[in-house]
Amino acid sequence: MSVRTAPLLITVTLFCLTVANRPKAELRADDRDIPVGGSVTLTCSVKPSSSGWKYFWYRGEKTSEPLTSQLSAGPIRVSEGGVYWCRGGRGEPVYYTEFSDPVTIYKIIPNKAVVTLHPNWTEVHRGERITLRCEITDGGDTEWEYEWRTTSSEKPPDQNEHSITSVTRSHSGDYRCKGRKKHTQHSSTGWSDPIKLTVSHKLLRVFTVSPSWLSAGASVTLNCSVDDPSAGWMFYWYKMVPDPSDIYYSYEQLPGSSSGTEQDSYIVHGQSHMAGYLCGAQRGDPVFSTYYSGIKYAWSADFNSSASLTVSPDRAQHFTSDSVSLSCEGNSTEWRVKRFSTEDRNSSDCSTWGTMTGSTCNIKTDSTSDAVYWCESGSGESTNAVNITVQDGDMILLSPARPVTEGHSVSLSCRFRSQTSDSIVFFYHNEKVIQSDSRWELNISAVSKSDEGFYKCRHSGRESAQSWMSVQAVSRPDSSSFPVLLVVGLVCGIVLFIPLIVLFCYRASKYSCFVRPVKSESANTDHVDHENDLYILLHGDVCLYDTIRGHQEAEKAQ
Repeated sequence: MSVRTAPLLITVTLFCLTVANRPKAELRADDRDIPVGGSVTLTCSVKPSSSGWKYFWYRGEKTSEPLTSQLSAGPIRVSEGGVYWCRGGRGEPVYYTEFSDPVTIYKIIPNKAVVTLHPNWTEVHRGERITLRCEITDGGDTEWEYEWRTTSSEKPPDQNEHSITSVTRSHSGDYRCKGRKKHTQHSSTGWSDPIKLTVSHKLLRVFTVSPSWLSAGASVTLNCSVDDPSAGWMFYWYKMVPDPSDIYYSYEQLPGSSSGTEQDSYIVHGQSHMAGYLCGAQRGDPVFSTYYSGIKYAWSADFNSSASLTVSPDRAQHFTSDSVSLSCEGNSTEWRVKRFSTEDRNSSDCSTWGTMTGSTCNIKTDSTSDAVYWCESGSGESTNAVNITVQDGDMILLSPARPVTEGHSVSLSCRFRSQTSDSIVFFYHNEKVIQSDSRWELNISAVSKSDEGFYKCRHSGRESAQSWMSVQAVSRPDSSSFPVLLVVGLVCGIVLFIPLIVLFCYRASKYSCFVRPVKSESANTDHVDHENDLYILLHGDVCLYDTIRGHQEAEKAQ
């Protein structure tokens, strides 16, 4: 008999145990600075994350005993400064993770850090020298260590003072600092408020000269301003001086500005001829650089008896292809014709834009231009200036290039390249319409100073360029001399009148002094009287003498 046995079923459960390297704890702080009277939160974690961990906290060295009171399964809050570590542990016996990286916590003290900028400019310019300082309020004699934060690409070293000898755009940004007590390592001020440093690539200078066209003896006001209104700017004022031996100019400082002026304006009194000016602006100690303006001119259209410039034809505007010549006249054999235009930005000689023959320059009018022309002699003397415009349009204004003498008549007219039909023509004086009818001429019978200014004309929607008409005043006696003339006249009148009064008095006294017995036998009475008249006029004491003599003769007769 056979016996069957049931099969034996054996179940084997296999466990896969993965042994990883010892994990490392990670420590995070919600803030590194403990505010006054406050605390910060520290969080310790183990990655990869798993359950059952508790955390051990340390302050100071890793070898120190853990802060037993702070054993926790979550974040803790601390109110003391120091270097903090943590690690995780679980099981029995306890299995520990690696220590976390340290986190330094600072306890904020009441002292306040302040960043200052020296010089205290809101904006600095490339190349200037500045100093950033971290100052601790009520710091006393405590020794401090410093730390900086900045949004610029140039972080200052951890010192209280940082000097930049030549700033660049890379230094632009916000700067903050804080201080730590040197012997109490974990006590710190809070971060200072930020100070913003802006480094400008270029300083914008605005230089103006007013008026741009002079009346004889007028004052000229120079204004030099910068786009940075910070204090500390000093302004320097210069006048161009022609160099007879060179085509370039030298510059001399105007009186009273050798040490600079805090005022951004300067007045030149009694300017009688054209001149070029420029200004300079600088600041800082020591001064790193000076920023110069461009050249501006004060033009004079008044003629000088020793040197003058004439234009042929005598008008301020010309068409392209017109023949225009400029002639220098005066007591010199060496002349050069100069030009200044906004396109050139600098003055240039006739050889650049024309042909010089002797003392005459023929302008090339194949292209448009708007420029001021003048002559300079070999000795550096300047003539009057004329503003000449060369137009490639259809219409120009015919106006005199030379000044018009006050009281004289003048005629301005519009001219087209080709004939045009009659219609309304508008004439403007300083942008105001002064005539609008079918006349193509503007006639002024007696020019006055009020007629000086810019003129232009418009016709059928087309407009000429504007030209300056200068009016030369007729010299008159200075009104201030009138009181002097009046006094002199009175004195002269009194001096002439006194002898007449004296003569009148003595003629009257003759009849009172010479009352003598009339002798009938005297046949020469008239002759004697005439002699007495002459003697009285010449000798003022004759009355007294005759009175005494007459008295003595009477006594003898008795």
